[in-house]
Amino acid sequence: MTRQVWSNRLTYILTVAGATIGFGATWRFPYLVGEYGGGAYVAVFVLAMLFVGVPIILVENVIGRRAHTNCVDAFGGTLESKKPIARFWRVFGYMGALGAFGILAYYMVIGGWVISYIVHIAQGILQGLGLVSGGLDVSAPLQKSQTIAFYEAHIQNAPWQISLFTFVFVAINWLILRKGVIDGIERSVKYLMPLLLLCLVLMVARNLTLDGAMEGVRFYLVPDFSALSAELFLYVIGQVFFALSLGFGVMITLSSHLDKQEDLVKTSLFTGVINTLIAVLAGFMIFPSLFSANLAPDSGPSLVFKVLPIAFSHMHFGSIFAVVFFVLLLVAALTTSITIYQVIISILEEKFHLPHNKAINYTLLGVFVLGNIPCALSSSVFADVVLWGRSVFDTFDFLSGNIFFVLTALGASVFVGFVLREEAIQELSNGTKAPHWLLKGWFYYVRYGIPVIIIAIFIGGILDIAPKKRAQEAYSELRVEALKPIIILDSKKGY
Repeated sequence: MTRQVWSNRLTYILTVAGATIGFGATWRFPYLVGEYGGGAYVAVFVLAMLFVGVPIILVENVIGRRAHTNCVDAFGGTLESKKPIARFWRVFGYMGALGAFGILAYYMVIGGWVISYIVHIAQGILQGLGLVSGGLDVSAPLQKSQTIAFYEAHIQNAPWQISLFTFVFVAINWLILRKGVIDGIERSVKYLMPLLLLCLVLMVARNLTLDGAMEGVRFYLVPDFSALSAELFLYVIGQVFFALSLGFGVMITLSSHLDKQEDLVKTSLFTGVINTLIAVLAGFMIFPSLFSANLAPDSGPSLVFKVLPIAFSHMHFGSIFAVVFFVLLLVAALTTSITIYQVIISILEEKFHLPHNKAINYTLLGVFVLGNIPCALSSSVFADVVLWGRSVFDTFDFLSGNIFFVLTALGASVFVGFVLREEAIQELSNGTKAPHWLLKGWFYYVRYGIPVIIIAIFIGGILDIAPKKRAQEAYSELRVEALKPIIILDSKKGY
């Protein structure tokens, strides 16, 4: 099989940006900024992206381009003469694939929620339910009992409806993936990324013009260094991993389609810069609107889904901007999910020699049946199923986000630093004009520094001060609260 190669650097960077700009940049980053002191968190995040994120992107890019194959075999390569060793290192590739499966299991369900938000807002469903007095009096404030009734009727007690929306999101992914890496993923990203940026810029421009918006900008940009703490640094490092999709085999898979003369240093740097800019723009979209509506920025995981809709309800034409916002989330989720699927698809194609269409069908169907449906029904049909004290939904997230991504990233760093060694430096030097001393510095940093950082993250997670906020708390709160405030959007006069 001839391996497809990206048309040019721009399409690769856009694809990688799409892979990394998902809920990490548009949901998780803003709520962590709100919880950890605003500008202080932003400043540390930018530095961490440069000194931790970019070096690890380089690690996975070196492994992927060197092997020109899937993320499992990428850990074998020239070790074929030492088969037991090759088999050992391939374990880390399988861990990445398992992590990708675990992420897709719940990620697609969140995509289904976003579609549900868009549908409910666009339909003006309150009037249909008669929850608003007189049916047309959209200026009347809603009571909490009404939002709870709405939630119970349309979310909590409608698990199959959520499953249907999840299936719709999966089907959209299928339509793109069936066309392959170049005609499918690359071509779709060319359109989806500009759409995402357009929605983002539109929301930022609108929110910066709100009364009181500058208070939000000051909170966001002016650092309060008294807020710095060891916990903040750990959360920042965790966010860098989460935002860049490191440890899931995504970067290895995408970089395996790079030309041998591509400048890995530049592409990795551009990837980190673009992801940082999008995350920072997401903050400009959110905090001005919160301060304009006198809402607290430190609302945790529910910030985007619970608090921000209330801010929309203070705007003229708030429902329209809410739809734009959730379309933005959907596009961000889509550009990420298609690349995560590709991790598993490429393994089935290249290691198990399945035809392209069969690999896609088996992957999407397998994830849907074994992951998406259990996660979508975890608060209803499977509510009594508890694994290690966690729901089905939370178990998938915990294993993929707290275990597999850490071990895969650690394995990749050790593989480059202690197995590939000079071969890694040679691979990195192909196509780059970066000085040799910089490449050597990166190598020793990856060999000794990065493993220490990753192990610290892992230990932090075990001690329950993990940089990735405990997913079972974050997503449980999100799942319980997310849709309740959406109906508030219809209570603003001027829609």
